[in-house]
Formats: sequence, structure tokens, C-alpha cells
Amino acid sequence: MTGEKRRSYTPEFKYEAVRLITEEGRSIAEVSRNLGINATMLGRWKREAQEVDAFPGKGRMKPMEEELRRLQRENRQ
Repeated sequence: MTGEKRRSYTPEFKYEAVRLITEEGRSIAEVSRNLGINATMLGRWKREAQEVDAFPGKGRMKPMEEELRRLQRENRQ
């Protein structure tokens, strides 16, 4: 292991990166190079941005995941 710390990105940073692709028509490769991030990760952010409540933040699940957890907990009881 290299001991490198995993980088985290704010939802605002992710939305801005996706905006460069969707609204300004830049390629994923170009934006990822300019921002110094992995192109695969940027592509995933683009897909996630199209979902409702994308990038919920640390420790928060998406609403559908929260509902599924709640129902599973209810079924166990």
C-alpha cells in the first residue's frame, strides 16, 4: 500500500465537474485531465447527477436506500 489518503469531493465540486460536461459540451477525458480526477469516476458522477438527490454526502443514504433499510428492519421485527 502506498499510504496515500483517499480524496473526497464536495457535492458542489461534483456538480460543477458534471456541468462542464453537460452544459459546456466538454468531453469526460478533457474535464478529468483538467481537474486531475479519474475519468471513470467523473463518468459515474455524471450518471449519479441524473438521479434524484444525487451526492447525498457523507453518512447519508439515498432516499430509496433509506426506505429499503426501514422496510427490512420492519420485516425483521
